[in-house]
This record gives sequence, C-alpha cells and structure tokens, in this order.
Amino acid sequence: MTISRIACVGFALLASLVSADAEQARIELVRVNKSERKLELVSGERVVRSYGIALGANPVGHKLQEGDERTPEGRYVLDWRNPDSAFTKSIHISYPDADDVAAAKRAGVEAGGMIMIHGQSKGFGWWSWLMQLYDWTNGCIAVTDEDMAEIWQMVENGTPIEINP
Repeated sequence: MTISRIACVGFALLASLVSADAEQARIELVRVNKSERKLELVSGERVVRSYGIALGANPVGHKLQEGDERTPEGRYVLDWRNPDSAFTKSIHISYPDADDVAAAKRAGVEAGGMIMIHGQSKGFGWWSWLMQLYDWTNGCIAVTDEDMAEIWQMVENGTPIEINP
C-alpha cells in the first residue's frame, strides 16, 4: 500500500470517527446568528454542526407582530415537531413567549406564531441551492432538506434555541 493510499484511508477513518462522534453528541443548544445566516448545534462548548439558513423576508430586528416577516430574536425552546409539514419536516420554536404577547398587546397587534425550523417546500428540495441564497420565509428558519434531516435526528424536543441578531 502506498503512502498516499494510507493517508487517504487514514483521513477517511478520521472523518468517519468525527462524524460518528458528532452524531452521538447530545445537542444542548441550537444557536442562530441571523446576520451571518448560520444555525449551529452546540454540545457543551463545542459546535457540533453548522448550517446555512434563510430567514423571514424582512429579517432585521425582532418579530413584533404577525405578518411582519421577521424571525424572532431571543431564547425560546424547540417544543414539538411536524413530520407532515408543508415543508420537508419542521420543528416548532416556542415563539411567542409571555413577553412577546404582552408587547404585541401593548402595540395593539397580534404577536403571530407558528415559527419553525424547516426544510424546503415539499417537492422543491432540488432547488434549495437557489432558495437558500435569499430570505424567503414568513419568519421561519429554512435549511436544505438534507440539513433538516440531520437536525431532525440530532435535536430533541425541549432543546433551547437562542436566536441572535
């Protein structure tokens, strides 16, 4: 066996071990950075996975009301999932919380809801390479179908999510 062949086998083995380790890590936090369009799965202090995202069509600032097409900011919980979503799977974010509802009530508007992490519209995953280039949701966090499959497997209900500007 040549040195280059040994190196290739070694790198492949290392990559599979790192991948297996990541899949076994307990995800303790989902962290979103809106300005970087990035979603991270965190275990302890370590980022286990990182994904590109698309946001609501009006992404700057915290969600204030239903229909504003903003993705909320703050700390919430991923509280339930929908395998039969109109998108390729979806995981619900616990927006609005009591503070969001109170702020909307003071403003005389509805806070909105049904904010999810989800894949592409069913049947249209093949064009996620294009869809992920711009913010197209109504306030949700969109990933590719492949990324959604991984997130679905790795993140449990009850996991906190932190959404930063």
